[in-house]
Amino acid sequence: MKPSELRDKDDAELVELETSLRDQLVRLRIGKATSKAVNTADFRRIRRDIARIKTIQTQRASAGAKD
Repeated sequence: MKPSELRDKDDAELVELETSLRDQLVRLRIGKATSKAVNTADFRRIRRDIARIKTIQTQRASAGAKD
């Protein structure tokens, strides 16, 4: 997901999206552990999306503290 798309979302939507991505990551890890066919590129994509969300949340928090 692009950072510009994430910046358009409000804080509640970001939290919901982060929770959803974390659930997907857990399901992928379980699938990998049980020898199911998983796309390993999804691990990287999901981890990076979570990092983008956390970065945007941190930026908003620091911008709010400055005001």
